[in-house]
Amino acid sequence: MDKYVPVAGNGLLDRRAFLRGGAALAAAMTGYAIKPAAAETLSDPEWSNEPGTLVPPYGVPSKYEKGVVRTLSNPNAEPRTQHARTPHHRLQGMVTPNGLHFTISHAGNAEVDPERHRLAIHGLVKRPLVFTLDSLARYPMVSRFTFVECGGNSAPLFSPEPIQANVQALHGLASCAEWTGVKLSTLLEETGIDPKAKWVVAEGADAPRLSRSVPLSKILDDAMVALYQNGERVMPGQGYPMRLLLPGWEGNMNVKWLRRLQLTEVPGMTYYESRTYSQILPNGKAYRFYFIQEVKSFITQPSVGLAMKAPGFYEISGMAYSGNGRITKVMVSADGGKSWAEAALQEPVLSKAFTRFRIPWQWNGGPAVLQSRAWDDQGNVQPTRDEIVAHRGVAARVPPVLGFPSQHFNGITSWAIDAKGEVRHVYA
Repeated sequence: MDKYVPVAGNGLLDRRAFLRGGAALAAAMTGYAIKPAAAETLSDPEWSNEPGTLVPPYGVPSKYEKGVVRTLSNPNAEPRTQHARTPHHRLQGMVTPNGLHFTISHAGNAEVDPERHRLAIHGLVKRPLVFTLDSLARYPMVSRFTFVECGGNSAPLFSPEPIQANVQALHGLASCAEWTGVKLSTLLEETGIDPKAKWVVAEGADAPRLSRSVPLSKILDDAMVALYQNGERVMPGQGYPMRLLLPGWEGNMNVKWLRRLQLTEVPGMTYYESRTYSQILPNGKAYRFYFIQEVKSFITQPSVGLAMKAPGFYEISGMAYSGNGRITKVMVSADGGKSWAEAALQEPVLSKAFTRFRIPWQWNGGPAVLQSRAWDDQGNVQPTRDEIVAHRGVAARVPPVLGFPSQHFNGITSWAIDAKGEVRHVYA
């Protein structure tokens, strides 16, 4: 194993070590020796000697994976917002399964009858139109992978002291899927656009009538009326039977249960965009229309709740993404930012989508602090936590609430590992 020379402090190896190493490196990393097959490994367990369970009409995970679920902030459906967070530390790859995709619902999931649901496009258009689900299906469809992230994802990191929580609790309000639907530019070709139109006010069919103002330029660029998620109809928590998809932009702007698009000269200054999603800054002013989810990364394995079993080789893995474009580089540190090594990016590496990064690490059993930092193809670099709070402030209450920083945290996350292999959240 001496050819795998560390390229950074505290045991980080060259990102190409996996590609070169083959079985020998794999064996070292998993802590076992490759040996000839023993007779006991070829014995027949009970599941090999009896019929299995019935095949269900809709597939579900194995009973042994019952712990891989979303966590719910409001499991008793009290009259407040409900959050369901993605268990990133239990997943691999870059696509989030539909049943584990994060969801935020301000008044539960609307039960929309697809036969009666309509999408109206009106306002500053030459020919207002109303679309049924069937009529939308007659238009050319497109597919793309993209992430959706709540503007408040990772807000606990605004806390003055590090909250002891896992990846799911800190970063679980972001997910990535393949979305299929009709480009909005195609539909606006049908309605025609009044030259005075500059904004589009999108409204959902849920009880709060959540509505957000979107620049017409974004609508004409890459916006979509999404009808399918990972190949099947979007689920109720994702806005069944249709939702607005704005790749790379703040999650709440991707209006679910979409029923109305009104073209206007000015933004609507709606309730949610005026009150809930306007970031308060230390000088007392507030952001207006902070759209893009900026370049970000976090390590999912190892992380809080996934203890290290013994010194040896491990894989550090995580997610990186940017609402501005494609991830070009992720650097990883195992000594709290004193030194860095470049991680390998797992294909496919797509614009405005999750990118899985991986790097081999030889843990010597001593203290370590793991960090990741991402760059995108527009030259943007993920900021440190200190840089974020210097500009936006620190939350005086946890969780952050109205009047305190609670939106658009994309700073570096740090995991500290002690000599026992336990992982905790720290600020470094």
